[in-house]
Amino acid sequence: MGVARILVIGGGIAGTAAALALHKAGFESSVHEAHPGSAEDLGAFLTLASNGMRALAQIDASDAVRAVGFPLTSMRVLDDAGAELAQVPLGEAADSLLQYRCLRRGDLNAALQTEAARRGIVIRHGARLASVQDGPDGVTAHFTDGSTATGDLLIGADGLNSTVRRQIAPDAQPCYAGQRVFYGYTRAAARSEPDARITMVRGSTAAFGHAVSPDGETYWFARVAGEPLPADEIADGSPAGWRELLVPLLRKDATPAADIVAATGDDVMVTNATEIPAGTPWRSGRTLLVGDAAHAASPVTGQGASMALEDAVVLAKSLRDAPDTETALRLYEELRRPRVEHNITVSGNISRGVHSPSPAARGTAVPRPGDDELVRLLEWGVDVWTRSG
Repeated sequence: MGVARILVIGGGIAGTAAALALHKAGFESSVHEAHPGSAEDLGAFLTLASNGMRALAQIDASDAVRAVGFPLTSMRVLDDAGAELAQVPLGEAADSLLQYRCLRRGDLNAALQTEAARRGIVIRHGARLASVQDGPDGVTAHFTDGSTATGDLLIGADGLNSTVRRQIAPDAQPCYAGQRVFYGYTRAAARSEPDARITMVRGSTAAFGHAVSPDGETYWFARVAGEPLPADEIADGSPAGWRELLVPLLRKDATPAADIVAATGDDVMVTNATEIPAGTPWRSGRTLLVGDAAHAASPVTGQGASMALEDAVVLAKSLRDAPDTETALRLYEELRRPRVEHNITVSGNISRGVHSPSPAARGTAVPRPGDDELVRLLEWGVDVWTRSG
């Protein structure tokens, strides 16, 4: 079956990046986003690693993303007594195009969507998916407002609680990965970091990280082991309540963490670290999952967004280069599954305390399948089917 029209369900990082990559590869795609704005989860921040920035460069979206957030070029690691364990360059720090970037998720979504609109890609907001109907001549998305859209292929990029995934793999449920994750911002904390450095703290009761933006705002996160927070408790919780929970834990250590959290006002949020079990089906007929809908992982390794950006490039190139769509989807899965499921496993093990996160503590990246060949795989001019270029 040939592919002329592609429906992308979800206008977050994975979906919008996929649309940008598909557009560059010559395909017609439209993005259908349930939320009326740029996307959900606007408050939390993330880091794009060098591999994610490399993927952005291949779809000509570097400038759009580098206009928001700030670079991170080094990482310092502290123990619970505040002693320095390591200080190392972060990723490809010497290349300004590939430097790690720290930014709010909502800002990244907005930047990608603005770039997509600039290229003429249709993004429909307020389109909440109800069901998917796969047929011999195409796939139809049915939305809750009664509207429909039909294409030759449907990409489910609708996140952790994916409606598309429930159609493909109804028994696959997101799992708690062993930690509660807190995020916050403050301008009131004493500035303890130089520009472009992130400090990671291996605390006795929590893992903590913080970086300071060029304009003096401290971005921080804390990961705390324990039972998952109930959904109603997360929804009803207050910033003051989260601070009261965190600060006493962090005060047990001689690190800057407690003072940073104590200086934070209302910009505090919390979520449960969650993952999609390895082996979850990604495709059925004319439907394929990408990003968190397919392979969400605990945020420990900080690779969720970067993996989604890699997905976008590899999917577009697979559809461009393989002889037919079925072969392309199989190739995509063969190229992506070992890498992203390794990330799920490593992140989940660290979250659950199954083993010591010694590579991260030393300031080195956790190696993933495909790391050695990733540069070539992402390079737009290289054919992923023949590996020539």
